[in-house]
Amino acid sequence: MKIVWQPRWFPLSMAQRAATLWRGVEAQHLLATMRLVDNLDEQQLLESLLETSKPNLPSAGRDKHYLLSAPFRYSSSHASRFRRQSAPGIWLGAEDLHTACSETAVWRWRFMMDSDGLKEQALHVQMTFFQANVTGKSIDLTTHPWSSAEELWTNRNYASSHAMAEEGRQQGLQWIRYRSTLGTKGMCAAVFTPQALSLRSNFVQQTWACKFTANHVFMQQGHNAAYQFDTQHWVR
Repeated sequence: MKIVWQPRWFPLSMAQRAATLWRGVEAQHLLATMRLVDNLDEQQLLESLLETSKPNLPSAGRDKHYLLSAPFRYSSSHASRFRRQSAPGIWLGAEDLHTACSETAVWRWRFMMDSDGLKEQALHVQMTFFQANVTGKSIDLTTHPWSSAEELWTNRNYASSHAMAEEGRQQGLQWIRYRSTLGTKGMCAAVFTPQALSLRSNFVQQTWACKFTANHVFMQQGHNAAYQFDTQHWVR
């Protein structure tokens, strides 16, 4: 019998939880604007103009580091597992670096494949992977009762996960712990509010060189670590 989730599951299972998460972001923005200017004064002016053209941050995120607040200021025309199309952004991370790399690779690859001018090329980007802390009211989809409806959280039809996330927000949910549906099967987090996120003063950052093609993604962090992902089984 197919299990259907219930709103009453939230007060039964929602609890204060904490985790340390990895997230990857593209590190190209300064290089992109440097190509357009001749000195540092022009660079700062251009960055300031670009900043004023961005959507406003939600009030809860204005005192947060940009690595924490940036996802909340943008919506997307593409739906994700816990966010409807054009809904406010959420912050996504993973509990281990390999899973963070694979999740980031999938989303960047899908963007590339949807771009006619890019999908036949090899795309080289530099990524920054960093660690952040999340603390707040959470549910864990790998534990009871949510695990009994696992099929709803892991298939490509997001209707149930969208409805669940929206109900959770109304009940005070701040983040969701869930298992990646990619080959790593690592643990991920979807964070709904910047208030739940924080950075240590000496938080970990790593620079990774990445190459995206139609068939493969290569990611390397100097001589320390490297991952290769084959894209044939990835769904656009």
